[in-house]
Amino acid sequence: MQRVRPALPVLRALALICATALAATACSDPTAGDGGGGGAGSSPAARVDPTARLDGVKLTMWTAQNTLGAPRQVIDAFEKATGATVEAQAVPDLYEQNVPTKLASGDRPDLMFWQPSVSTLPFVQPHRNLLPLDGEPWAAKLGDTEKSLGVVDGTRYAAIVTSPAVLGVYYNKDVFRKAGLTEAQFPHGYAELLKLGHTVKDRAGVAAFYESGGDKWPLQWHTQVQLTDLDQRWWDGLNTNKEKWTDPAVVRAITTYKDQLLGAGLAQKNYRTGTFTGSADALWNGEAAMVLNVTSFQTQLQAQHTTAEIDRRIGWFPVSNSDADGLYSPDQTNGVVAFRTGDEKRQNAARQFLAFWLGPDYPAYIEAMKIPSVQPAVPSPDGLPETSLAQLKALPTADGVFQAKAIVAPDTHLWLADMIYGKKTPREVAQAIQDQFAQVAKAQGAPGF
Repeated sequence: MQRVRPALPVLRALALICATALAATACSDPTAGDGGGGGAGSSPAARVDPTARLDGVKLTMWTAQNTLGAPRQVIDAFEKATGATVEAQAVPDLYEQNVPTKLASGDRPDLMFWQPSVSTLPFVQPHRNLLPLDGEPWAAKLGDTEKSLGVVDGTRYAAIVTSPAVLGVYYNKDVFRKAGLTEAQFPHGYAELLKLGHTVKDRAGVAAFYESGGDKWPLQWHTQVQLTDLDQRWWDGLNTNKEKWTDPAVVRAITTYKDQLLGAGLAQKNYRTGTFTGSADALWNGEAAMVLNVTSFQTQLQAQHTTAEIDRRIGWFPVSNSDADGLYSPDQTNGVVAFRTGDEKRQNAARQFLAFWLGPDYPAYIEAMKIPSVQPAVPSPDGLPETSLAQLKALPTADGVFQAKAIVAPDTHLWLADMIYGKKTPREVAQAIQDQFAQVAKAQGAPGF
């Protein structure tokens, strides 16, 4: 599957759009009514026959431009099995910005890809606009991590069709061998990761890490890894305005990235202008030893190299601030939501489409897409790279990135980009994050803001 950049933090423009839309229309069609309205799907649904005939029924599904083909297999199979028609419609980039704008104007699809995280799902006002999906038979089949996604205020609004991206370290096996490193020396914590970086740089003579300041969005990951010791109480406090992004732990994480990685010469020389695609090339060619990134990096490798080639050259290991656990990061293709359209027949058909996708068609879907299964009872396809299998193994114990914990995901990467160009100090980066977080949380009507 060709994924968009996973866990993309909420854009400044999105914050302003939703602030305006909330004030005018609560980010929804004013005819939508509240979450307690009648009609199919407004309460936990009865059993759905995934292959019941739907001749003459037409559904629309919104996707991002670069994921228009992602639901193709299931759409084709569903149309053949039921007689329905499902039209995938690409929303222009930036997807996360344009979807709320279209919804605020009253336009809406029957189904839509949407990031199923607590920081992004609320932007489509699920209690007003979406069908609740509690009690659907596929919900109980999800893995533990996937069960935690797609839920707002205790109600499930998103079907989880793909596993969240996993954040960890991709490394070049040849470079590690040249440096005399083995799996026994993989780090158990971020401090050990930096120490490993010095070892590989000194012994192999290449950059320890490749950083993508030109594309900006990957800059967030080294800070993310260092926030995993903040417990759930801290995140609950942040979400109620009792804790702040200016907490010393956050400032310390940013400072460590600036001074002990970038300032210590562990990144490639052009880290300010490096790109995401450049990171894959540099790692493949042994010009950098490691890249800390999410599953979209895996997709980049698989687009250019065979599984056998990847297995020979690239490895992967998880790491967090004080142990060897990975992090999971929801993205736009993980979740599918169904809208309240006021048309009971289409709402039922949308629920049936999800039941088909995660029911009789699911083994064929993941086989066609060559992606891991979100259902433990359904085996993942054969032929996945070892790096992908390692990520799948790490997922059950992975910690969530801040997009999965904070009610707003600020544009951390933009402020970090300012820092690497000398425009902000770590303390000023943290303050910018806090200011945007509080602004959007207040616009959302979050308690305490």
